[in-house]
Parts: sequence; structure tokens; C-alpha cells
Amino acid sequence: MATVGPRAQPFFADKNRAFWILQSAGWSGYFVLRTLGGLANAMGLLYVVPTALTTATGYSMTLLMAAAFRRLIRQKPVVTWGVSIVILVLASAGFSTIEVWAHATFYRPGSMPSGIEFFGAILLDFALLAAWSALYYGINFYLMLEEQTDTLSRLENQASSAQLAMLRYQLNPHFLFNTLNSISTLVLLKQTDRANAMLSRLSSFLRYTLVNEPTAQVTLAQEVETLKLYLEIEKMRFEDRLRPRFSVDPAVSQARLPSLLLQPLVENAIKYAVTPKEEGAEITVEARLAGGRVQITVSDTGPGLNDGPVRPNYSTGVGLANIRDRLSQAYGGDHRFEIQSDRGGGFGVMIEIPFQTEQPREAA
Repeated sequence: MATVGPRAQPFFADKNRAFWILQSAGWSGYFVLRTLGGLANAMGLLYVVPTALTTATGYSMTLLMAAAFRRLIRQKPVVTWGVSIVILVLASAGFSTIEVWAHATFYRPGSMPSGIEFFGAILLDFALLAAWSALYYGINFYLMLEEQTDTLSRLENQASSAQLAMLRYQLNPHFLFNTLNSISTLVLLKQTDRANAMLSRLSSFLRYTLVNEPTAQVTLAQEVETLKLYLEIEKMRFEDRLRPRFSVDPAVSQARLPSLLLQPLVENAIKYAVTPKEEGAEITVEARLAGGRVQITVSDTGPGLNDGPVRPNYSTGVGLANIRDRLSQAYGGDHRFEIQSDRGGGFGVMIEIPFQTEQPREAA
């Protein structure tokens, strides 16, 4: 069986190592090209000596420039570019002086260039060091931009996770208040058996839901089991007036969605459909696969928008607004959230999300 080796690190993961590799490779290439150029022009092997000395000078001088640029790169632009240009001019003059001296000493003794020849050498060396400086700043500015982009991405992910957690935590206090209020009423009525039963079911519900992180996703099957636990608690209050019905296509049972996404819909249905009607209402949770996407509908047989008490819609109440925010956080624009008020009676909400069976990975 073939073994998979360790994953290669990005070249610039170790910036210090990358600098020395590029520095050495660049000046080695300069030495080879200058040497080959001299040999091609029949300058003889002695031409290698001043070329080697010039290369060593350029290598050392650019190390000093790198040390200065490393401190300048995070300064104000006017300081960075102003001082860098001064350093570049001084380095070019020094580099050209040593280069001319090396050729006059080791290759052509006594023929020290002056005037236009020396100025031409300065221009060539200025162009060389300017290209080195541009490459140095270009690479480092790119790495700084990439670092800032990664930092921004991590901050956005942390902010998104914090918002998702906040939205999830809004649900528990709202539900707990209603349930504990019901338990308190049962205790006052001395219906201790029912109060104990409700406390036991509340404990099971909280244990089941708090296992998951606020920002995590669960399978649709797990979400349905959570709803059933919740409805068992509410059925203690409403008995036969609350008639839940589930119709979940097995093909979507492993589809993932944000945990406790559907509970506010069922809670709203109980509040606005079951509570105001003496005969109660039926609450239906349906889920099916439609065109490679998951469609979930929570509906009731209670009063519609125009026939009963005002329900929270897009802007009021924690429930529906909370769900819309959580869908936006989880899927961006790749989802649908529709209120179905023209059902010929009753009220419904349809959610359509991508069919995903794997937990999304969190950013590192």
C-alpha cells in the first residue's frame, strides 16, 4: 500500500528561510550570468575574480538593505519610500565604486573608469538594486496583505460564530420561562406527579439539546427527536388539544441544519394556533427532497394571519426573525424562507436549504 507523505508547507510559511533561499539563488544567478557573459566576450578566466568580488559585495549590501527595509516597511508611506530611495542611491554609489575598483585592480590594472563610464556603472547598479528592492517590498507587501486577509477572515468567522451562538441562546430562556411557569402552576395546584413528569421531560430535553454547540449543525432526524421531546413537555399542558404530526422523507433524515432551528416555529404554532382555540389544533412538520434541496414545512390548523391573533412576522418577536437570521448566517443567500398565509386556513412556514450531510468545517 502506498503511503502518503507529509503535506508540503507553503514556500513562505517560514519567511526567514524563504528570504535566504531567494537571496542566495538570486545572487548565484547574477554571478553565473556575469561570468558567462564575460567568457562569451573573450574576457578570460581572470574576469571571474572581480565578478565574484562584485557578487559578494552585492550580496552583503542587500543584506544591510533588507535589515533597513524590514524596519521601514511598517512606517508611514512617506517615511518608507523617502528613506528607501536615499538608501538605494547610497547603496548604488557604494556598489558601483567597489565594482569599478575590483575590475580596475584584478582585471584591467591602471584603467580606472571615470566620468560617463562611472556614471553608467552607477545607473546599471542602481537598476539592479532597484529591482531587488522592488522584489523585496513586493513579496513582503503581498505577505502582509495575505496575513491581514487571513486575520480578517478569522475575525469574520468568530463574529459569525458569536452571532449564531447569541441567536441560539435566545431560544432557551424563552422556552424555559414558559415551561417553568407551567411547572410552578402544577405545583401550586398540588399536581406533583404531573410536575415531576414535566421536570423529568424538561431535563431530558435540555440534556439532549445542550450536547450540541450553539453553532453546530445536527441531522434532521436529531432535530425531529428534539421537537418530539419538546412537544411531550407541551402536551402535558395542552393534552389532546395539541396534535402533532410528522412526515419526514427518509431520504433527508441525515440532512444537516442548524440545531433548534424548527423549535421556534412549533412554539409559535402552539402559541397562536393551539392556545386560542378550545379544540386546539394540529401541528404538522413535513420534510422532503425537492430538486436536490431540502424543503421543510411547519404548519398548523389554527387561525391564519387574518383570522386570529397577530402573529410575529418578519420584524416582530424572537421566533421568525431569529430563524431568518440564523439561516442567513448558515447559508447566506442560498436558502428560502416563506410564510404561507394563503393555505385556505391555518398558517405555515416553508424553509428550503441545501442538502448537506457533512458538518461544515470551522476556520482554523
